[in-house]
Amino acid sequence: MNTEILGVVLTFIVTVLLAIPIGKYIAKVFGGEKSLLDFLAPIENLIFRICGIDAKREMTWKESLAALLTINLVWFIFAMLILMTQGSLPLNPDHNPSMTPDLAFNTAISFLVNCNLQDYSGETGVSYLTQVMVLMFLQFVSAATGVAALAVVFNAMKERTTDKLGNFYNYFMKTLTRILLPLCIVVAILFLLNGMPMTFHGKDNIVTLQGDSVQVSRGPVAAFVPIKHLGTNGGGFFGANSAHPLENPNYFTDMIELLSQSVLPFALVFALGYYLRRRKLALMIFGVMTVGFLMLTIPTIVAEVKGNPMISKMGIDMSSGAMEGKEVRFGAAASGYWSILTTVISTGSVNAMHDSYMPVSGINQMLAMMVNCFYGGKGVGILNFYIFIIIAVFISGLMVGRTPEFLGKKIEAKEMKIAVLIALLHPFLILVGTALAAYFTANDTAMGYWFAGKASGWLNNPGYHGFSEMLYQYSSSSANNGSGFEGLNDNDPFWNITAGIVMILGRYLPIIGPVAIAGILAGKKYIPESAGTLKTDTGTFGLMVFAVIVIIAALAFFPALALGPIAEHFSMK
Repeated sequence: MNTEILGVVLTFIVTVLLAIPIGKYIAKVFGGEKSLLDFLAPIENLIFRICGIDAKREMTWKESLAALLTINLVWFIFAMLILMTQGSLPLNPDHNPSMTPDLAFNTAISFLVNCNLQDYSGETGVSYLTQVMVLMFLQFVSAATGVAALAVVFNAMKERTTDKLGNFYNYFMKTLTRILLPLCIVVAILFLLNGMPMTFHGKDNIVTLQGDSVQVSRGPVAAFVPIKHLGTNGGGFFGANSAHPLENPNYFTDMIELLSQSVLPFALVFALGYYLRRRKLALMIFGVMTVGFLMLTIPTIVAEVKGNPMISKMGIDMSSGAMEGKEVRFGAAASGYWSILTTVISTGSVNAMHDSYMPVSGINQMLAMMVNCFYGGKGVGILNFYIFIIIAVFISGLMVGRTPEFLGKKIEAKEMKIAVLIALLHPFLILVGTALAAYFTANDTAMGYWFAGKASGWLNNPGYHGFSEMLYQYSSSSANNGSGFEGLNDNDPFWNITAGIVMILGRYLPIIGPVAIAGILAGKKYIPESAGTLKTDTGTFGLMVFAVIVIIAALAFFPALALGPIAEHFSMK
């Protein structure tokens, strides 16, 4: 067990050490400075010419959002068409059928918004063509969309007074060619060397140690998994995700996948410091995020390592920890670390089944998604944190009798209204969705009016844990996470449609809000810092931001958590 803990600590330290130089490199890419991959510029310019895009034209924040939403709509239509016709298209050696409209809607939205909630079962639900041309494609572009939106906000924070915030398409393209693709190639090579398959052949016949002949699915896995994690997407090539031995063969690949999903979210925080030349601000943000992450991670690892007290009372040895639903090749500690990292960062991949974790771990997994700003997904994690900074600046200014200012710009009613609406949107989507599902579960006959099927078939677990399954599903959807308590039978028109709507609202409004605030502030008159300016790059202000996050999360979510995982925890005593 000590070796497992050492592996977790080492993985985190190596991630931070790699994130610092990568963050500096990202800042150079955003700033148009000379960098290692400038030789790709002709290819980028050729793509821009083919698409008729002037990548040098400066955009306003409104133009950037219009470009973002328009191109995402095109990708959605493309994905829907392929998903609904994949059964008749090539590269389908296993003859997987086309998706129903409601499942195609959920899947297209899910991968488009960087959520990757999978109501289908990986290798049996989609063809190789769909895996590569739709899902892997969307994993690249959805991640680049979030980073490009963040780059627009970086420009707004950097400039004194302007309405020109760079070019969205330029940031989007450079994120793909100079950040995501090179890193994916490196990670894919490591995976290939460790036995991850890369083929377009269909199922392979093998004979097990027991002498049984079975068919094993395979495919272009080594190309799919790197962007799954580097893009904080999380969609599994296989239904079992990274618990599958072909998607995560050994402890080394487990560490690489952990590092891959966290290195860019870490690096983007450092990139902010380098880009704005405000390293203390970046350290404050990273410090708050890390404290929040550790407060969720440590209790989870402890709970999983200690094991289930009810099983211990039966005289069963729990020295290996709570191993139900976990892979022996990873162990309880590494699985617990993964479960919080993937929910904090909104990757959503799993190397163990979250439905089988201890209730304390379930609380922390859900809190990680409910807070949704400790590191967070690619780009949008910092955008969510930006909202809490704006609220904290305003409250702090009122408390100390100073004009609320952030980076030389006055925070006024308009910005606060947007910030509060975005902060309340997340709990609204989660709690309303859960309440609706709980109502239909309790009133089964109402399902006949709204959707085909029976609500009683949704849950494999009654009571507190069943409620947790529904609460987790909407937390995951709103946080663009994609993981789930798989005791929930979610491939159902109700879940496909309602979760799809939550994913849309939970993705685009939290991008639109911060970009709008940053754009409005960028157009205001710059006020030089003075002795009366509220410092926002100090530990004291960091504590204020942390307090705002905790208070909002506690007020919004603890009553719901008390009905699910908290009640389940105390019922085990």
